[in-house]
Amino acid sequence: MKRSVFILGGDLRQETLKTLLEKENFDVTALGLSEGKFPLDKIKKADILIFPIPASSDGETLNAPISKVKVALSDIIGRIDKNCLVLGAKMPKNAEKMLNDRGIMYIDYFSREELIIKNAIPTAEGVLEIALSEMPITIFGSRVLVIGYGRVGKVIAEKFGLLGAEVTVSARKCGDFAWIEEKGQKAVHTEKLSDVLSEFDLIINTVPARILDENALKKVKNETLILDVASKPGGVDFEAAKKLGKNVIWALSLPGKTAPITSGKIIKETIMNILSETEV
Repeated sequence: MKRSVFILGGDLRQETLKTLLEKENFDVTALGLSEGKFPLDKIKKADILIFPIPASSDGETLNAPISKVKVALSDIIGRIDKNCLVLGAKMPKNAEKMLNDRGIMYIDYFSREELIIKNAIPTAEGVLEIALSEMPITIFGSRVLVIGYGRVGKVIAEKFGLLGAEVTVSARKCGDFAWIEEKGQKAVHTEKLSDVLSEFDLIINTVPARILDENALKKVKNETLILDVASKPGGVDFEAAKKLGKNVIWALSLPGKTAPITSGKIIKETIMNILSETEV
């Protein structure tokens, strides 16, 4: 018998996921990927239930931008069969607690290493696309600061370096400094960023913590483009940036915007790995 998979909400990434899972011989139902009704009671039939990235945009309701129906996460979770495997991404803590309280197996597929690494590529390409359209100068020869040397920061720094930018990367670990220098990039300790912020044409933040506060933003040139790709709460004091007249773009969920089909394939591969490991 085919296993029943329910895909809830999302965008073109989830539409791609639906198509790919059907090819893997799953019985796939999508809810919240159209403007039609959202039959909540069908959820109890799911063997596997997949939330989008992020599961919720407001912490309370399902992230389903295509649907006109607002559905509370609590209403969904209350209808999930206890034997169902739930796969989610950036699930609100209160929703995770509800799943745990009901004894439902929950796995965060967004925390998987293979997804994070592969998603870094469309994220970096999305950053490049924005920079090319928003900056009045070429990437070649520009002075670029990448804040954070995680998976995303590594790929972004490399892509801009290949296009001829003079790349500086901020980090905190000695090991990261060694890798940054080995790549031919400059390194600066994150705690000393204020000393160099005025030097850059483009600043890209990848750290989901307040790095660019009001005092730091005062050091940034007004013509500098600041791109924040970090998840909420982001790394920029956006209110202060607006007050100071800084050019800031908070570019959330870039893989879903710049390469949704590729991102959908990455999600599918990650989910198949999870299912193989859990023997579901």
